[in-house]
Amino acid sequence: MVQVSRRTGFTGSALIRLLARLTDIDVPEPRHAFADRLSHWLGWTDAISLSGALNASPPAVPASARVTRGSSEEDECIRLRGVLAKAIADDDSALAAEKEHPDTAADFSPYRRRYLARQQTMEMAIGPLRERLRASLAARSPAMAQLAAVDAVMEQALSAQEYRLLSTVPGLLEKHFRRLRQAHQAVPGEPEDGAPQVAWQDVFRKDMRVVLLAELDIRLEPVEGLLETLRKSS
Repeated sequence: MVQVSRRTGFTGSALIRLLARLTDIDVPEPRHAFADRLSHWLGWTDAISLSGALNASPPAVPASARVTRGSSEEDECIRLRGVLAKAIADDDSALAAEKEHPDTAADFSPYRRRYLARQQTMEMAIGPLRERLRASLAARSPAMAQLAAVDAVMEQALSAQEYRLLSTVPGLLEKHFRRLRQAHQAVPGEPEDGAPQVAWQDVFRKDMRVVLLAELDIRLEPVEGLLETLRKSS
């Protein structure tokens, strides 16, 4: 039986719970099962493509094409996650340096630019990796080739929905940024005990870094699902 690579529902993800906590937004439990919500996200052309992938006879895989490269594929996934996580940490350091400039310290624009750039980097890096994993999976067996075809259809069908949902994250972070700034402005001077205040920008940068890492986890879920299937098919 073909199983599509896993994908946590956005409303049940760590990213949504984190954003809800930072922005004080109440996120209700989904009223419909994931399969029902999925039917609303798929257009009729997507449904036809998915049906074709599910019902097509699995293609024969030449013996010469059946390779086992589980360890190298897993290493590539680990390497990519590390590279993207390091880029997020490097952004945090760069934004910390910008805090010293009064002209930009209270402006959200640099944070928005960094966040959008990091989203684009993740998308451009993870997409090709997912495609390579599908190619490796398709070379294992006819059943695995069918699963790879289903994953390709699902990626294309859900990409617009994923983009729409993730594009709202910078706006939610801006609300959190403004709340922290207003709270800081409402507190006069230093605390009575003389202890230095933790700069509100430092708090925000930490929160943004955690949000980016949570988004990275979501974007990598299909990759992890394909990788897990490759392990089991070895």
